[in-house]
Amino acid sequence: MIPGLIDSLADITSHRDRDEVDRAIVAMLFSHIRPGRVCLYRLLPGAAEGAMEARGVQLRAVADAAGARTPPEEDPSDPQGWPTVDSRAPWRECVRRGDVVHYLGDEGEPGSLNSVFPILADHGLIGLLEIECAGRCMSLRPEDVRLVQAVLRILRNHLSVLDYGERDTLTGLRNRRTFETMFAKRRVFRRRAGDQKAGTRTNWVGIVDVDRFKAINDTFGHLFGDEVLLLIARRMQETFRQSEALFRFGGEEFLVILDDADESGAMKAFERFRTAIEQHRFPQIGQVTVSVGITRIDAYDIPASAIDRADSALYFAKEHGRNRTLAYEALVREGLLARKAVQAAELELF
Repeated sequence: MIPGLIDSLADITSHRDRDEVDRAIVAMLFSHIRPGRVCLYRLLPGAAEGAMEARGVQLRAVADAAGARTPPEEDPSDPQGWPTVDSRAPWRECVRRGDVVHYLGDEGEPGSLNSVFPILADHGLIGLLEIECAGRCMSLRPEDVRLVQAVLRILRNHLSVLDYGERDTLTGLRNRRTFETMFAKRRVFRRRAGDQKAGTRTNWVGIVDVDRFKAINDTFGHLFGDEVLLLIARRMQETFRQSEALFRFGGEEFLVILDDADESGAMKAFERFRTAIEQHRFPQIGQVTVSVGITRIDAYDIPASAIDRADSALYFAKEHGRNRTLAYEALVREGLLARKAVQAAELELF
């Protein structure tokens, strides 16, 4: 068993994509423990530390007799139907205790004892791992529990390494290196869902730029400038939905992938954020504003093409008063911008 276990751990730590890591974890545990099913859940980020039980819970990977997979029904843009930590007593108790919880299953074979483990990262609880027992494995043995806990410690260390390369050190948001991967996942999901017809809800990318940021640095110093960026990042996390992908793109520029909205809804979401920044009083500095340019992500878009369109709308906002949110598509309809050709991604056969 030991050589196979080492091979499985090596496979887990060879992955850089989070979805691949999740699938490798559940596959490895199912293979070595042989329960009825292994499920890995991620907790969606919450605006407040004290609201842990209200956090959304998203199923990210499953392993059972049919194999390991990411559930196709889990739409990353539709968190409305997802359960919360508080919706299930074993989850709530696991989060409260920060330790494994064993419980009798409501479904499955009578007498089976299921288990749920907390998944920790350096910045706290990020998920839950649930093992549903059945057949010859009616409950976890002590050595099985130790195995799961050891694997989750390895996962924590691996995620720390990934976060170091994927997170902006000042704001904690995703950095520019991760944008293309996230963009491709959103685009591919929408294409598979057949959701790209004119007038339907789709995904959007928005570029947020801090107005007159150089003047802030020159007048108050870089320490206060960094505080402005940190506070703006926090407002982004509080204003946008839990499922949205938020990035610091470099300097005073941020980027948001907004899920599942028509043009009116996208404008409202970004306007809500712009207004929140305008109304916030920043220490020492007072009022800070941002300008925003947005564009729809087309079915076969590439990141560079979408960013170029959003940047055109942002530049127009900067040149016409700042502290505004403008959509590229609306500017084209009004004859204020020339339409750019959409650069298509290569055809994906598989």
